[in-house]
Amino acid sequence: MKTIGLLGGMSWESSVEYERFINEEVRRRLGGMHSADLLIRSYDFDLIEQLQLAGDWVAAGDLLAGDAALLESSGADLIVLATNTMHKVAPQIEAAITIPFLHIADATAEAVHDSGIGSVALLGTHYTMEQDFYRGRLAAHGLDVLIPDEADRAVVHDVIFDELVKGLVVSDSKERYLAIIDRLFDRGAEGVIAGCTEIELLVGPGDVDLPYFPTARIHAVAAVDAALT
Repeated sequence: MKTIGLLGGMSWESSVEYERFINEEVRRRLGGMHSADLLIRSYDFDLIEQLQLAGDWVAAGDLLAGDAALLESSGADLIVLATNTMHKVAPQIEAAITIPFLHIADATAEAVHDSGIGSVALLGTHYTMEQDFYRGRLAAHGLDVLIPDEADRAVVHDVIFDELVKGLVVSDSKERYLAIIDRLFDRGAEGVIAGCTEIELLVGPGDVDLPYFPTARIHAVAAVDAALT
């Protein structure tokens, strides 16, 4: 089994889910007392958020890239970044390491293709929904990506930062998300990507009629695939 280097804590609410998904998947496949071989660097999320708000993506990328290199030097065989938004700095991370970096959008696009659909709604932080680092990566896989309108994007983003990263799961917010998903379906979306790992705390596959792509779980399974190859 290869050692997975996990960059997490962005926020820890979803990062602990990553650890759970990875360990459960290893146990499911290998049985017995098996669990994942993990090296974890978990951050004070307030620092990360301040860099996001300041638009200082270079500093954020330098921080994550340096720690990815540290995980490699400590024995990691591959790197997993346990957040969608911070994949904006994926090129800096990849440039700092010689081991594989498993991009969350690539794993998600593969899952969407496997489902047989081509048009998918994307929910996430406004960075993820509006900027090209994520949407463009999905589009490069041949997917048609729909995002909510401006007002709905504000709702999706604010629920993430005001509630979910703080561990607050509010039923009214879930209903607002489901209404947004319905509007995206009316616009032609055939499925929906939970493009922020915390969204999976609020909306699950059983809550929507469309094919649902929970990126944290998809990414975790891809990490296990790589670790056991």
